[in-house]
Order: sequence, then structure tokens, then C-alpha cells
Amino acid sequence: MGALFPNVDWPEIGLASLDTLSMLGGSLLFTVILGLPLGVLLFLASPRQLLEQRALYGTLSLVVNILRSVPFVILLILMIPVTVLITGTSLGVAGAIPPLVVGATPFFARLVETALREVDRGIIEAIQAMGASTRQIVFHALLPEALPGILAAITVTAITLVSYTAMSGLIGGGGLGDLAVRYGYQRYQPDVMLITVALLLVLVQVLQTAGDWLVLRFSRK
Repeated sequence: MGALFPNVDWPEIGLASLDTLSMLGGSLLFTVILGLPLGVLLFLASPRQLLEQRALYGTLSLVVNILRSVPFVILLILMIPVTVLITGTSLGVAGAIPPLVVGATPFFARLVETALREVDRGIIEAIQAMGASTRQIVFHALLPEALPGILAAITVTAITLVSYTAMSGLIGGGGLGDLAVRYGYQRYQPDVMLITVALLLVLVQVLQTAGDWLVLRFSRK
């Protein structure tokens, strides 16, 4: 292995992998916590839905679209002052999580909204006719019926966050992306670049496989 990858520091690769997993886990958790209710609110406030509010929907949709349209590399730089205010640093795992969450939450919210739109309207009307409140409709009809779609949305978002964690290495975010930038690119060590890319590909494949299994497991069809 030493002959094939002379520049690779395997303990450092291990630590970088743990940093990437920490960034992915932390950012995905907060993305789901923030993005799920935002996606539900977007759906409920949209035209011809339970809580139709065109002004609210237009405002939320505009904010979501603006955040989604900002390239993540630029968002990383723009959020440095906010990240320092929240975490006390813009470097490492802690410094990467806030921009990761801000970048992924609007994306995930749109996926949740799309998943909710795919729920059979007849189910909503049936439970509504039984006198259910909006809260009951959301928790007992919408979310359970849309669960496979939401799980698929989480999977897609997790894979997107893997690429975002790699980009966070450009500003010292840590993880495999940081190694790829500092050693693979800046020091022209292609073996380090190869190993980091291979590990990221493996991570993406694991996430996709796990996500597909969960979607199949909870699908009612």
C-alpha cells in the first residue's frame, strides 16, 4: 500500500473520514428538523390546499428559491460572519455545519413539498370529512402517506450534503474535502485525491443503498 499510495497518511484519512461523517450527520439532522416543517408549511399554504395563503406561500417560496439559487461555494464565504457568531469559528466541523444546513434546508423543503403533493387527495378529503383538524390531517394522513417520498428526499439530501462537505474543504471545513484540496490539489498528490474521491463514492453508494431499502421497507404499494 505504501508503494501504491506513498503520500497517503492513513490515520489522517481516518480522522478526515470521521470529520466528514460528523458534518454529514450533524447537518442532515438539522436540515430535517428545519426543512420538514418548512416543506409542510409550503404545501399547506400553497394554492388549493388546506391553509391556502398566497402571500405567505409567495414569500416562503421566494426565500427558498433565492437560497437554492446561491452556489454553495459562495454561500460558504457569505456565511463566514454568521458561522463565527453561531459557533465561534469558521473552520473545522463546527464551522462547516451552519452553511451546510442553510444550503440544504431549502432543497430538502422543496422535496418534502413535492412528496406531499403526491399524496392522494381523496385520502385528505376523506379524513377531512370525518372532522379531523389540520394537525390531525398532517400527522395522521399526509406524513404517513408521504413517508416513502420523504425518506427518498432525505436520501437525496444526504448525498447532496456529501458533495457540500467536500466543497467546504475550500475554506478549511475539514473532512475528506479538506484533504483533497490541501494535499491532492495544492500539493499535487494525486494518490491522496484518488483515495478521498474513492471514499466519498463509497459513502454515497452506502447512503443510496440504505435509502432505497428504507423507501422499499416503508412503501405501502
